[in-house]
Amino acid sequence: MESHNELGLARRDTKDLAVKLNELLANYHVYYQNLRAFHWNIKGGNFFALHAKFEELYTEAFETIDEIAERILTLRHTPMHSFSDFLATSTVQERKGLSSDVDTVAATVENIGQIIQLERDVLALAAELDDEGTQGLISDDLNALEKNLWMLNAFQG
Repeated sequence: MESHNELGLARRDTKDLAVKLNELLANYHVYYQNLRAFHWNIKGGNFFALHAKFEELYTEAFETIDEIAERILTLRHTPMHSFSDFLATSTVQERKGLSSDVDTVAATVENIGQIIQLERDVLALAAELDDEGTQGLISDDLNALEKNLWMLNAFQG
């Protein structure tokens, strides 16, 4: 008989989901740090608008990082917690030296696109496991990311 956790989910299945959530966590950390760098280093005519937008985005990312880590803990697994592990795991790459509106927005669009794809993978796995908690968390975040992506794409023209 398969072992289940207090949530009624098979422990073996939650392990696979925790691995995928840790991958998402790693990507979110690198995305967050990129946003901080863009917020600090943005220059040019769109400084005021993008300085504020990047702060809004990194604040949202910070909250999402905490929610993902807490979901991993809720599933009775350990969230990744070292930056070296984040960098080794993340498909979102750290971006150095970007300060123009065109470059920072393009990098942010790329980062969000990568996270959206990963969230779709997490959603599919959570649906297979009938894990409503993870589905709700990821679905809400996916909706917010898609809206941000639309707005950033509109900014690019």
